[in-house]
Amino acid sequence: MMITARELNRATLSRQLLLDREPLTVPDGVRRVVALQAQHPASPYLALWNRLTDFAPAELDAAFTGRSVVKATLMRITLHAVHAEDYPVFRAAMQPTLYASRLGARFAVAGLTPADAHELVPELLAFARRPRTSAEMQAWAEERLGAEKKDAAWWGLKAYAPLHHAPTDAPWSFGLRPSFVAAGTGPVPVPPVPADRAVDPQALRTLILRYLAGFGPASVADVAQFALVQREPVRAALRALDGAVEQLQGPDGGILFDLPGASRPSAETPAPPRLMAMWDSILLAYADRSRVIPPAYRPLVIRRNGDVLPTLLVDGHVAGVWRPKEGGIEATAFHPLSPATWDGLAAEAQSLTALLVDREADVYSRHHHWWAKLPEAEVRML
Repeated sequence: MMITARELNRATLSRQLLLDREPLTVPDGVRRVVALQAQHPASPYLALWNRLTDFAPAELDAAFTGRSVVKATLMRITLHAVHAEDYPVFRAAMQPTLYASRLGARFAVAGLTPADAHELVPELLAFARRPRTSAEMQAWAEERLGAEKKDAAWWGLKAYAPLHHAPTDAPWSFGLRPSFVAAGTGPVPVPPVPADRAVDPQALRTLILRYLAGFGPASVADVAQFALVQREPVRAALRALDGAVEQLQGPDGGILFDLPGASRPSAETPAPPRLMAMWDSILLAYADRSRVIPPAYRPLVIRRNGDVLPTLLVDGHVAGVWRPKEGGIEATAFHPLSPATWDGLAAEAQSLTALLVDREADVYSRHHHWWAKLPEAEVRML
């Protein structure tokens, strides 16, 4: 079976709840879309505002406080908000990546080894039974390892150890100075050092199935990019899932994988305009990001330092960027938009402004310097 580029786009929008907002609870909404990028504290809130009917930010506050939704370093070694029940298997699938990225050269320069990490993690988790600030964690590391090793040790352990970010303060549950708490409420098992290097096949298969449900159809490269795992384990996992997944021929003739019976709306399905959060997952979940971002616009919205600007989504594709300004939302369109599209964006902006006024009216303001680097384009206040 073949699938066109536009059909791929509509499949992504459907599974990411971007064709129609749906009346789900916050935990159920997070589970449906798999994971929400959470580098910026506001982004999970704006992501759910785009996806859920009558989204109330206080419901996500409560989910974070009650730990039905948790924030942790996971896919692509970045911060994500995920359903608490998904965290253990996602973490297990990511274990080799976290091991390689956080217990390597920078860790070793300080004279530390993975065996040291294995010994330190249980003590660290015991210390983090209640929320601890970064300063408290560094003091803990200094007490055990000395001043010369504490920075490298904490840099490695804060992403490698199974830690959640603990809610700290308003307006978005988390501030820019994080606190940490041990994952779970009981003893957290830590695998032996050799196992940290090995892929957990069952966990990876589960992550792949969840990814396809939320982002498919997708290629081996797409899956590997989403989780930042090597392609060969992904191929092996997909072979083991024979019968649970099906193959499609993508627009470029390559093989894509998907779940049988998963939503694939027609290419003509209308896609309403949206004002997407910074680092929204649909912008980063694929190796081939052209299904959502026109190639010419990719360097405009994904900056070299990793910042991913808040975007206008028009007919399912990035068409520009937005930022809050006094009096509303400033929208910058990279190509001409129809009057009906501007009207749709204005309605979204009115709803977004109402949400922001109670939280942080100038959200993302420290990233406004990127606007000086944008090409000349049509700018409107909405």
